[in-house]
Amino acid sequence: MIKKSSLAATLLLFLCFSWAQPSVLPNSVAEYLAFREEGRIPIISAHRGGRFLPLYPENALETFDYVLRHAPALIECDINMTKDSVLILLHDNSLNRTTTGKGRVDSTNWEGLRSLQLVDDYGRETPFHIPLLKDVLHWCKGRTVLTLDVKPGVPFSNVIAAIDSAGVADYTVVITYNLEDALEVYRLAPGLMISANIRNEAELKKYLDSGIPARQLLAFTGLQERSDNFYDALHRNGILAIIGTMGNLDTKAMVRGSSVYLGLFQSGADIFATDYPIEIFQAFRLIGR
Repeated sequence: MIKKSSLAATLLLFLCFSWAQPSVLPNSVAEYLAFREEGRIPIISAHRGGRFLPLYPENALETFDYVLRHAPALIECDINMTKDSVLILLHDNSLNRTTTGKGRVDSTNWEGLRSLQLVDDYGRETPFHIPLLKDVLHWCKGRTVLTLDVKPGVPFSNVIAAIDSAGVADYTVVITYNLEDALEVYRLAPGLMISANIRNEAELKKYLDSGIPARQLLAFTGLQERSDNFYDALHRNGILAIIGTMGNLDTKAMVRGSSVYLGLFQSGADIFATDYPIEIFQAFRLIGR
């Protein structure tokens, strides 16, 4: 748990930090996303790269740029695959909600997708198009860290090959949802950072016993606050805690104010995975004044 006496200094460091300046980017993502008792800062992760932004759709390079102009953030994005095995950014298995197309992604070749326009969360067409994963990987270097949510049916080996080809292992985290997948990612890329579902001490023990080094793990702890003791157990092993605030916690903060986020940070949550990265950044700015 963060000491209240160091809160002002911590928030000042947070406010001064900018992913937009290559000179302050970490030598490696593992170095930046390692737990530190001193100088601990809240970290924002933009869910799907940012949501509920008029004319800026989820999983779009233009939305990522927009978010980073307004807030320092990790960019979480979704990796899907076309019928002809081209890796793209798209959350759904269907094209219907987020594009001007129809049908399943895995039933359509890339040539049939490249001219489609992306649709924002309010159903409005935008001038933006579905990004290729390889373009996003090249874009992130010198800008931010990507956390890659690999959708079911997409081989981890293909994603890791794309990361290697772009030379951005130090700018990427691969999201997994079970120990089997985490072990596969570790086998394919032993130095890569892995986000894992670790929501209690029993799950933490399984991962610590698995052979995956703790320094390469981030713990997604779910959509609710966990106990101080559990956060302390993660921190003792050098693991940062990700809390998903999208949904209930973001709604609570809208009603009760930025103290909701401050309370989560003081309890031990390190990374805020949110649909509202700009608003959370502004909330911490208000606290730091």
